[in-house]
Amino acid sequence: MNKSKTYWIRTFGCQMNEHDSERLAGLLEVQGYRKVATPDLADVAVFNTCAIRENADNRLYGNLGHIKAVKDVNPDLKVVVGGCLAEKDRETIVRKAPWVDVVMGTRNIEALPALLQRVEEQGIPVVEFSETLNVFPSALPARRDNRFHAWVAIQYGCNNACTFCIVPSVRGHEDSRRIGDILGEVKDLCADGVIEVTLLGQNVNSYGRDIYSTPKFADLLLALDGIEGLKRVRYTSPHPKDFREPVARAMAESSVVCEHLHLPLQSGSSRVLKLMKRSYSREKFLDKVAMAREIIPGLALTTDIIVGFPGETEEDFAQTLSLVEEVRFDSAFTFQYSPRPGTVAATMQDQIPPEVVTERFNRLAEAQHRISLERNEAHVGEMVEVLVEGPSKKNPDKLTGRTRTNKLVHFTDRELVGAGVAPAAGTGLGRLNASIGVSSAVADAPAIPGQGEFRTLEITGASPSHMEGRLV
Repeated sequence: MNKSKTYWIRTFGCQMNEHDSERLAGLLEVQGYRKVATPDLADVAVFNTCAIRENADNRLYGNLGHIKAVKDVNPDLKVVVGGCLAEKDRETIVRKAPWVDVVMGTRNIEALPALLQRVEEQGIPVVEFSETLNVFPSALPARRDNRFHAWVAIQYGCNNACTFCIVPSVRGHEDSRRIGDILGEVKDLCADGVIEVTLLGQNVNSYGRDIYSTPKFADLLLALDGIEGLKRVRYTSPHPKDFREPVARAMAESSVVCEHLHLPLQSGSSRVLKLMKRSYSREKFLDKVAMAREIIPGLALTTDIIVGFPGETEEDFAQTLSLVEEVRFDSAFTFQYSPRPGTVAATMQDQIPPEVVTERFNRLAEAQHRISLERNEAHVGEMVEVLVEGPSKKNPDKLTGRTRTNKLVHFTDRELVGAGVAPAAGTGLGRLNASIGVSSAVADAPAIPGQGEFRTLEITGASPSHMEGRLV
């Protein structure tokens, strides 16, 4: 009997890339491949890349240098590069790393098996990109490692023109899925044991505008409420300019949509927001926050902030600090601006000296650190329900759960901690679907004791990044 072929995937970047990697894995498993932990054991090695970070290029080519050593030992290894950086660099990748066999675009995921076949037949590298989305990735088979949570893409691409962002050029224009297709996927996922889904899109609040002539995100949220087995729905990310009252009301009315809103600010200065082409002002952002908090009881609010955008003055930065103090976000992803090749901002004058950017960043981080601690401390003594994710990464004697408001809580459950990892029930790809080969199902993923179960905890302590709880 011939041994089955194997694959290894390295994913960089955002949740959409994680979603796409699950589809790449699913396509390979339908072809009879099985997952391995290291590239030296693989017949196919896939790098699903991100172009957002400043050093993304260096990271990719460094990893490709390492994989060359593996391929020197195993010349039959097929190396695949996909994702946003592949879309940006295209033929450059094969020129710089001629040992790469396949370079594919973000809209070519479904073509991976055929591209590998072409490499086998032709014996030369294959580079393929598509300007249109022929198959929505969520319609493809998937291999998930998480038994209770799934990513569900509702929209692909972006129609905005933020001057710091390369996503529109590497993901293309917005394409939405029909509501019925999304509901069908979520129902299948719940039948496979999923109880929590995260809806993905570059700008979920504009979801449906391209096919229904008007945004339908609020309707989608309400439609998910009646699906059997579905307990929690999260989503990312909305654009403040498109976050409107119907979505907030849908969040408040739904029993499954969680009370957590990630609303990317980027800057507290209206002048800088205009340079960024964010299409809202400081005042409009504050109005959105006030509206959301009035409509959605117990809302947790998180954000993204860029420090040191070209032309940012000390006064502009002071406005960001003052907005952070006024809004009091539960947490924030803060970034030091650095030029991204291919973006408008990279060509702007008045680039801020790195030492100034770092000093401002540290001040912002200190302020948000204090606010996050205070926000979490306010919950001490409260009873909360968490969904268990598994052992704490820093302390294996504790479990980690997540509240509906997306806060991490570490706690001890003597019945579960130290119980070890049980093998998954059954083998293979789970429920079959005749039209696509498999549903989005777990394949050979370990069953972690307690994972995907709910626990009621009393909050006993807090830090800026998490809370501590006692099992009730």
